[in-house]
Amino acid sequence: MSEKLPGYKGEALKALERLGAEAGDLLRVEKDGEIYEGILMPRSELGDDKHIVIKIRSGYNVGIRITPETRIEKKGTRAKPSFVPPPPPKQRPNLPRVTIISTGGTIASRVDYRTGAVRPAISASDLYSIVPELSEIATIDTEILFSAFSEDLTPRHWAETAKTVAKHIEKGAQGIVITHGTDTMGYTAAALSFALQNLPVPVVLVGAQRSEDRPSSDAAENLIGAVQCAATAPFAEVVVAMHQTISDEAVAIHRGTKVRKLHTSRRDAFKTVNAELLARVLNGKVVMLTDDFTPRRDDRRLVLKPEFEEKVALIKFYPGMNPKIIEWHVEEGYRGIILEGTGLGHVRRKCFPSIRKAIENDVIVAMTSQCIWGRVNMNVYANGRDLLSIGVIPLGDMLAETALVKLMWILGQTRDLEEAKNLLTKNIAHEFSSRTVEPIEPPETIRREGRN
Repeated sequence: MSEKLPGYKGEALKALERLGAEAGDLLRVEKDGEIYEGILMPRSELGDDKHIVIKIRSGYNVGIRITPETRIEKKGTRAKPSFVPPPPPKQRPNLPRVTIISTGGTIASRVDYRTGAVRPAISASDLYSIVPELSEIATIDTEILFSAFSEDLTPRHWAETAKTVAKHIEKGAQGIVITHGTDTMGYTAAALSFALQNLPVPVVLVGAQRSEDRPSSDAAENLIGAVQCAATAPFAEVVVAMHQTISDEAVAIHRGTKVRKLHTSRRDAFKTVNAELLARVLNGKVVMLTDDFTPRRDDRRLVLKPEFEEKVALIKFYPGMNPKIIEWHVEEGYRGIILEGTGLGHVRRKCFPSIRKAIENDVIVAMTSQCIWGRVNMNVYANGRDLLSIGVIPLGDMLAETALVKLMWILGQTRDLEEAKNLLTKNIAHEFSSRTVEPIEPPETIRREGRN
């Protein structure tokens, strides 16, 4: 494999070496009557040996299979593809002070041409440099806390993040932004909602579905919305800021305990579930969508409770599930189990003895639903009533992920079983909704169907 042509091999490498081409050169490729011009890009070392990749004028990469009829011409020499962030714009000291804490994820990532994957690469200060609009919103401080994809984060990372947020609030930050991978951002948002009590200022988690070096990236828009929210929002809660629709119209502000990623790749993947959207950032302004929020108060003193018990499990019930799965957790010393049951909160009767055994061994067992919308009601059917009599705790409309995180947090605060059960059913950070909110059609669907 050539150092000048990273990732290339076989027929593609030979064709490029005959030209004397290097990554970064401008090429003209003619094939099947079509002409492509663009910059020669490095390739994944895991790719095949028959294609070259060029970045065309639109910013997209195109892979072209090399055949004996393919004509390649070197048009010029350019610098090798690399990322050099521009210098940050001048700070304006009269603006609110916001701290951006970087933990990694796609919003802080670039394409890794060794593997073709996306890897953590950009620091919080890099993000500030490449999004100069932030200089008109706030005075920015930055800290790189982690550089990891969100699936690699654990409750220990949640605790460290909470402590770091508290440190910056103590130093006078008027808002906090945390860049985070989207896949487990809902878990971290819930964790911080419980660990950061009596917040004086907003704490905003933000991510991106597409890395910032791609033309369709949502990174900059989301980050601008997050900083606007942290700097000027009237509330002091933990929230998630992500695209509200697939277009760049608005950034939705979701409560940290009521948000879920509902699509693998769309820019509007995050939705508030079983509650009203808290706010949106539209045309540079934070627009509140409810009056029910904890107001910002700079004189409020933060109470930090960052401990989490990791021996809590989330078990999704499925037809034919072996009850020994539950028993294994008891034998392994787990202190809590969140069941993700069907419908209104059910599991097969064959699981009942194992659940009873868990509860008799002082394991807290609580019930959520696999359904996205609605709430658990275990009084409707016999199986649900019997589970209640065994001691399973129903958790209303709380999201299963939020329930897991909440029980981890509770058992990190207390060893008293009754106190833990009481805290589990207490509304601490808007994790319970007083009424069921029906899902709302996304605005683009309404426009497409021609309705107002």
